[in-house]
Amino acid sequence: MVESTLTAIGRVTKKAVIGALKGTGEKAQAIVETTADLVKATIEGVGDFTFALEKRVGDIVSGAIEAATEVGGDVSMTIKSTVFGIVKAGSDVGADVGKTAVAATEAAIKAAAKAGDDISKATKEAVTGAIEAGDKMGTHASKAVRDALTTSIKGAKDFIKPPPNKDKV
Repeated sequence: MVESTLTAIGRVTKKAVIGALKGTGEKAQAIVETTADLVKATIEGVGDFTFALEKRVGDIVSGAIEAATEVGGDVSMTIKSTVFGIVKAGSDVGADVGKTAVAATEAAIKAAAKAGDDISKATKEAVTGAIEAGDKMGTHASKAVRDALTTSIKGAKDFIKPPPNKDKV
């Protein structure tokens, strides 16, 4: 077995996601909640939420993907759910939702590559998770996430569908 290079945050994330994957019930929702809680806990009390979040996202995503890989969980679902949770939590604490979506998506692609997973599939799942989180937050967040991903993530536009026609502002 390869020795883990995860940070403390990554190790905590990994343990929490393993618990979610081994648990019963809705695994995707459990991962969303777990990663969102970790985001909030790790950046609580900092001044610049967006900067702090961008620094921690890689640790959280890496831990989640390593957890799914280790227990034979659904890596694609884990990527999508983790990115969704990070984007939603970033918005909840006042971080820039577009920058958060880009940071989470980049981290997911990088972690998936490191784990030997399909990069195209990882990109699709990460982009989808970020977009779904943006859509859930409303029209402004939906547009910000789509715009940020389209301009910053190679291949993202291939997976971005038009936003829903409802406004939750």
